[in-house]
Amino acid sequence: MAVKIMEEPRISVGVVEGRDLVEGRFNGAFSVEGARLVSGLFSAASDAGKVVLLDGQGREAGRSASLRISGGAGATFDLFRVTIGEGFHWERKEDHTFPGDVVLMAGKGGGVTAVNEVPVEDYLESVVASEMSASAPAEFLKCHAILSRSWVLSVIARKGRPPAASPPAPAGGHAGEVVRWYGGEDHALFDVCADDHCQRYHGLTRITSEAVRAAVRETQGTALTFGGEICDARYSKACGGLTEEFRTAWADIDVPYLRCVSDGPAAYTPITTEAQAADWIGSRPDAYCNTQDEALLAMILPAFDRETASFFRWTVAYDRAELEEIIREKSGFDPGVLRAIEPLERGPSGRIRRLRIVGSRGARVVGKELEIRRWFSRTHLYSSAFTVRAFPAGSSAPERFVLAGAGWGHGVGLCQIGAAVMASRGFSAGQIMAHYFPGAALSRLY
Repeated sequence: MAVKIMEEPRISVGVVEGRDLVEGRFNGAFSVEGARLVSGLFSAASDAGKVVLLDGQGREAGRSASLRISGGAGATFDLFRVTIGEGFHWERKEDHTFPGDVVLMAGKGGGVTAVNEVPVEDYLESVVASEMSASAPAEFLKCHAILSRSWVLSVIARKGRPPAASPPAPAGGHAGEVVRWYGGEDHALFDVCADDHCQRYHGLTRITSEAVRAAVRETQGTALTFGGEICDARYSKACGGLTEEFRTAWADIDVPYLRCVSDGPAAYTPITTEAQAADWIGSRPDAYCNTQDEALLAMILPAFDRETASFFRWTVAYDRAELEEIIREKSGFDPGVLRAIEPLERGPSGRIRRLRIVGSRGARVVGKELEIRRWFSRTHLYSSAFTVRAFPAGSSAPERFVLAGAGWGHGVGLCQIGAAVMASRGFSAGQIMAHYFPGAALSRLY
């Protein structure tokens, strides 16, 4: 049965969450709960379970558990010091401008959450330009518009369904095992967040090109579908030559259109052994995302992503004491003297889904893909597709650990850099989507 949506949905996007003080500016006249008008600078803080909104002169403009603030046609609002890339190596704070309404809510644990409510197509214009550069090839921009629309519409479609929840730690069916994954269904106060946990949404700040507007407009209402449902279309920055299957990063289920494919003209064999992983990660295969074309990368990547110079293959080295400290801080597990790091299970791209840490005070098994990346970096490792070498070899207390890795991100679904390279070589948006999402179809939903 074909999927059909009667009209363009609206989406609620959490821009900041649980902040003690939210500050910004209303650019134009905004009404608070349909009554009092405010404009200019504002601030909001929580008090006894309610949001207190102050104007630029410090006068109270509203007080409630939730305040809806709406602007007229063309009105926008700014939010100051929005965190982007939270927890990742590119984390920073920026001022962002947004269209639509803002809802300020008091959290149960204190703090204020700011939510932007906008039509899906307006949301997508920002997402496409926030995820990648607005100067990227036109077919890639159309591809990303379809991709991001598919994902967010699938989130809306899943609302009310029981999520495939990440089990609490310790978990995984074995003592001393921690298994976690992170999904968009974690958000209770809004549909999606504005950061990499869901998909980047930096408001009007990133909409710098008519090409982005055209990509969204020309694909309006079009999404990937499979078996009569909207595809949960995932993507990451660079797969490293092979894309990953869904279960390596999230729940233990098979998603037929999210399986391992070669990111290049040649077909590569999926990884099944540690020896294959070492050979694969130690090589530089002919893959679309294996590009060092600086001019092309400048066209397709936002400035802060271009700070990540080595993404196809990379190396991170730690002194033992430093890595012990990172593991303690990020996991709460104290390994004592770190003796070994042992991959137990890998996905077909070489990404580790279960890994054992062995120390003088015991052992701990960790999964899945993102949790492993968290435990082995002060921010996040680029990916969990890595091999481990300890120096000196054979020592019961190595002095140094070297992690050699492949790719940037979870690797599931579309490889953003690979897809952009495909577009630069003349592939159409439809051909790119068919490559990364085998068996899925393009459908006009509204």
